[in-house]
Amino acid sequence: MREWDPDTLLLFDTHRDALALLAAWEEKLFARFPEAQKRVQKTQISYYHRHVFACVSFARVRRRAELPATWLTLTLGLPWPLDSERVAVKTEVYPGRWTTHIVLGSTEELDEELMGWLEQAYDFSERK
Repeated sequence: MREWDPDTLLLFDTHRDALALLAAWEEKLFARFPEAQKRVQKTQISYYHRHVFACVSFARVRRRAELPATWLTLTLGLPWPLDSERVAVKTEVYPGRWTTHIVLGSTEELDEELMGWLEQAYDFSERK
């Protein structure tokens, strides 16, 4: 079993069942971007290299009834609106910068499509 730092455990205090999903997410993320770093904050975990390219949180971007029993919200910064049924909310925070929220409910959702979007967010953050 993975050891978690106290800040992550505090963030996941009422969502302990989502730690396995977080572990799978981080395994895939750091395998693809070993130079990435993470910062655990009060309400989210941010992943960055030069700039933040992804975050996970428990932001409620769908109604409670629409959320899976175990879930995380993945937030990506992209240069365009992502057109997918998997997207819960997308907002143009300023011209040419879209914040995209995706609810993750299982490790099966950490597929190549999602990792492709992550690569696009990483590349976009590196061009800032």
